[in-house]
Amino acid sequence: MQAFSLKIISAKTTIFEGDVTLLSIVTIAGQVGILANHTPLLSIVKTGEMHIIEKGKTIYYAVSGGVLSVRRDGVILLVEAIEKADDIDVNRAKESLKRAKERLEQKSDKVDELRAKTALSRALNRIDVFEKYSK
Repeated sequence: MQAFSLKIISAKTTIFEGDVTLLSIVTIAGQVGILANHTPLLSIVKTGEMHIIEKGKTIYYAVSGGVLSVRRDGVILLVEAIEKADDIDVNRAKESLKRAKERLEQKSDKVDELRAKTALSRALNRIDVFEKYSK
């Protein structure tokens, strides 16, 4: 398979920069698989699992939103948050899940429901990716 250039950037740092043969990610249009010479594309990334294939090895990630830009000269992925499956602190994710559920149960004016639902979604995704793909 032919490789293409991928750069993954978060607000804090460059997470990954290198050549891959596949990027599989969830966008607002659904699950998308990017291969070399893919048609140019700009899409919003949803919270979900993502994987890349680098030098024949599959690496799994939990992604929490972002923007995907597929161009002729490579792919740039700007992410809100991203963690490799093996790097996820599952206990921290479970605590986040617990806090999000508690916030949603409060039903007060002080609770930002959208923010709590987003936190819940992110925590569930992190736990799911960890349980499916960590070693």
